[in-house]
Amino acid sequence: MSMPKKTAEQISFNMKQVKNKDSEIELLLRKELWRRGLRYTKSDKRVTGRPDIVFSKKKIAVFCDSEFWHGYEWDVRKNDIKTNKDFWITKIERNMERDAEVNKTLLDEGWIVIRLWGKEIKADVKSCADRVEEEVKRR
Repeated sequence: MSMPKKTAEQISFNMKQVKNKDSEIELLLRKELWRRGLRYTKSDKRVTGRPDIVFSKKKIAVFCDSEFWHGYEWDVRKNDIKTNKDFWITKIERNMERDAEVNKTLLDEGWIVIRLWGKEIKADVKSCADRVEEEVKRR
């Protein structure tokens, strides 16, 4: 049994519901880091790219990237887009470019950049938190 097609209005409404902060993946990782006694700032406007989690003194920026918005396996996934292709492909490719620009700027400023995919966080939040914790301890 196939799902009924969604209208443009329904799709638009659904996309507007996507959070850009305090998402499920951010909350999962933040709770795990907090439980370990790691203290951070969230979505610090003063840091290029406004990372989801920031360790200012250590200059560590953590991004929790959702697969759709940040182009996970993009060469394959962009073919899955069925409606409004030009808009979505342009938008997501610009997000990917921006991610690369943010990474470069932060690295040039002496930051460590950690980017985690949402599916990684959901599958194994502890190993994601291990990666962050190792960098915090190393610095």
